[in-house]
Amino acid sequence: MFSKETYVNRRAELKRLVKNGMILLFGNNESPCNYPNNGYAPFRQDSSFLYYFGLNRDGLVGVIDIDKNKEYLIGDDIDIEDIVWYGSVDSVADMAASVGVANTAPMAKLKELCDKAIGKRRIHFLPPYRFDTKIQIMDLLGIHPSQQKTLASLDLINAVVAMRSVKTAEEIVEMEQAAAIGYQMHTAAMRLAKPGVTEQYVAGQIEGIARSYGSMVSFPIIFSQHGEIMHGNPSPALLEDGRLVLCDCGAETMSNYCSDNTRTFPINGKFTQRQLDIYSIVEACHDHALDISKPGVKYFDVHMSVCRLMTERLKELGLMKGDVDEAVAAGAHAMFLPHGLGHMMGMDVHDMEGLGQIYVGFDDETRPNLEQFGTNALRMGRRLQEGFVVTDEPGIYFIPALIDDWRASGHCAEFLNFDEIEKYKDFGGIRIEDDILITSDGCRFLGKDRIPYHPADVEEYIAKNR
Repeated sequence: MFSKETYVNRRAELKRLVKNGMILLFGNNESPCNYPNNGYAPFRQDSSFLYYFGLNRDGLVGVIDIDKNKEYLIGDDIDIEDIVWYGSVDSVADMAASVGVANTAPMAKLKELCDKAIGKRRIHFLPPYRFDTKIQIMDLLGIHPSQQKTLASLDLINAVVAMRSVKTAEEIVEMEQAAAIGYQMHTAAMRLAKPGVTEQYVAGQIEGIARSYGSMVSFPIIFSQHGEIMHGNPSPALLEDGRLVLCDCGAETMSNYCSDNTRTFPINGKFTQRQLDIYSIVEACHDHALDISKPGVKYFDVHMSVCRLMTERLKELGLMKGDVDEAVAAGAHAMFLPHGLGHMMGMDVHDMEGLGQIYVGFDDETRPNLEQFGTNALRMGRRLQEGFVVTDEPGIYFIPALIDDWRASGHCAEFLNFDEIEKYKDFGGIRIEDDILITSDGCRFLGKDRIPYHPADVEEYIAKNR
């Protein structure tokens, strides 16, 4: 939690951007896992509510009445029964005062506030993503859940995106802390992963590191020998000598700022030449993005430049053929890279995804081509600004089902050497990912300590630490 002035100033700027009406920012409620008193833990607050109100208790709603220049924290104080089981917490009034909110009311009064505004003034809310919030909006505003995403306030969405996209110095400090925890997680994975150990064991150990720092993972850990599966969950499979394992994980700080890194490394500690042939291409693409990312450059253009470099290098290996620009325009490279180069980062690992990726990652000049495989999965294309934090995560994947599908249909056959590609169907996949901060004249890694990713550094780290 930041200073009271931070939240006061954020709400003031939000009022300036939205201009009029009444804003409802819904906090989250506890979510039961398998019966009412067994909730998912730790509790995770809604990120936009946190951004403007900074309070990490369930059952709260923030109201910003722009026209009357009044702010409310809506919520019920806990009763003695809750105190017996969970201990005392600050009153709603005390919580409100800590973030500079003058007015409080019990949850029953929220309906009254909304009734006075309905039909007379605009009521702004963000697209809800939890069913209990959808029901609450229906009770308050009479809008059916099926219509709430469409009727969410575009003015509020655009204002929140504009503010949360550019990270302040205090936010960067938090993200550096998340990166430091992420470093501990990834280097632990390199130490623990060896032939005969299960994927689940390593993933469980590194999740424990995040929690041991009073934090949590920023998303469910991806740890798999099947790196060709984008979101491969850790399985009970034993790690095998001679194979690569892909580790994609990150941490979330106590203030709910995230890190997100990926490393792919040899289970036995030594790359084969075949693995290095592919790994070196991903490494070059990763570093190329670092070289050209800076304010004013469209991240879509960075993505496409990476795709051209990847295509050139895959041609050299004999896996692709033909004119590079024509191959990329046709989407042939998406056989190997079916996702975008990266996404925005912040309090959410896919920052603000719930507000609509089209508003977060794109604008009128960078709308993605939703009809083409690969570009339809881009999450970020807009012009970079100083203070943005984005991921740089190129990868090369050999997905047997995709190879078979494209070969059978002849898709992009003029650019793909299917006979050679067939030889890699047992390869898996490689991704290298880092979080980069856009600076005044370029970009830099987040995190003081660099998780090894150059092949010699990876091999040296494993050799010295197992």
